[in-house]
Amino acid sequence: MSVVTNTTTIGAIDAPSRRNTELMLLGFAVAIPVFAYLNVGLALDGEVPAGMLGYGLGLGILAGIAHLLVRRFAKYADPLLLPLATLLNGLGLVLIWRLDQSPRLIADSMRKYGSHSADAPQQLLYSAIGVAMFLLVLVFLKDHRVLQRYTYISMVVAIVLLLLPLVPGLGTDSFGAKIWIRVGPFSIQPGEFAKIVLAVFFAGYLMVKRDALALASRRFMGLYLPRGRDLGPILTIWAISLAILVFENDLGTSLLFFGMFVVLLYVATERTSWIVMGLLMAVGGAVVVGSFATHVQSRVAAWLDPFECLKTAPPDTNMAWACDQMTQVLMSFGSGGTIGTGLGQGNSDLITFAVNSDFIFATVGEELGLAGAMAFILLYGLIVERGLRTALAARDPFGKLLACGLSGAFALQVFVVAGGVMGLIPLTGMTMPFLAYGGSSVIANWALIAILLRISDTARRPAPAPAPSPDAEMTQVVRP
Repeated sequence: MSVVTNTTTIGAIDAPSRRNTELMLLGFAVAIPVFAYLNVGLALDGEVPAGMLGYGLGLGILAGIAHLLVRRFAKYADPLLLPLATLLNGLGLVLIWRLDQSPRLIADSMRKYGSHSADAPQQLLYSAIGVAMFLLVLVFLKDHRVLQRYTYISMVVAIVLLLLPLVPGLGTDSFGAKIWIRVGPFSIQPGEFAKIVLAVFFAGYLMVKRDALALASRRFMGLYLPRGRDLGPILTIWAISLAILVFENDLGTSLLFFGMFVVLLYVATERTSWIVMGLLMAVGGAVVVGSFATHVQSRVAAWLDPFECLKTAPPDTNMAWACDQMTQVLMSFGSGGTIGTGLGQGNSDLITFAVNSDFIFATVGEELGLAGAMAFILLYGLIVERGLRTALAARDPFGKLLACGLSGAFALQVFVVAGGVMGLIPLTGMTMPFLAYGGSSVIANWALIAILLRISDTARRPAPAPAPSPDAEMTQVVRP
């Protein structure tokens, strides 16, 4: 009697790509803004808006092209990130178009500039450029680990981007803040792109130095304090963030810059002491700078009591403008109530200046109410959650830190903007990602989403099956 056995090696099972799930969600992500556009048109004029078909086709084509490229170049990427970004971008276009139709804003623009130009078509163009940037990152960034080679180059690039607004003849001053540069007819906010480059630098640097930074010298009040020699990086970043605050009057970028480093420092070392130390340094630095920086003082006064500040502030000053804006913003949120006044039926356009950029979340709070504002916060939270899930799934330490850094930067930006508009913290001058008017913001955030998709594709991609050994494939004949 003989027993014949045939032993073979079973290859790795191919994981589902979930691209069809992404396609289905993209259908909803395009349909919801189109219905919102219709809602605004019916509320304002009682008829279907003439541009609804063009708007829906434009958004649908952008989403479809992005989906096809993800299916081709990032087959295993996270299926939620692209639909979430598309939905936020589409709703942002609707809100900007709604404000374009405001008679108050049209009259204000005519009074100041002698003409009125709609911002929604231009924002749609910026969105198309952002999707193009998204596609370029996916096509040319085959492996996110390549970025680790440029750790210190990215540091230099980030510093240059942050210093560009201070260059005479290039940087422009907008209501006290020097965060813009003008190139021909275009205005660019370099800080939006610097946050991505800084995330690359922080991830590469902390991956190498995390073991040294995790060492503790002594314990104080339950916290393990770092060694004195290891305080150099956080002190350097703190000093640079304060310099940005002092010379550029840019509270938002300063908070984002320092906060992202502290978050990544905690993730890399797992030391709570870094978080405590970072918070103390941030508060201490803000207090010191606020004692002599008039721009910061006006923001703090408008935050503490905008109604009283409006009474006492000298007319036609930055403080008076900041206090007036804050009173209008708070009244917009208050009049929105739980479910809002309805799209196109609010009065947030009374804010006038930067109503479709810095203060666009006030329109959400008034016309969609608390329920709508929480829905938007939930959408942003889902993007952050998918980014952190990508960090957990990443197989390399650099990918983990980079995904955490990008997700943390995104979350911090949403927090400082929403917190400033709702009166939780002083206004920072930053814009809500994907929602607010502005080319720099939407282009940079589409690039951020692309990098997260690349990391998630690498993390979820099944490992190649091991090559079968000759012994495993050999048929053995066993005889008693």
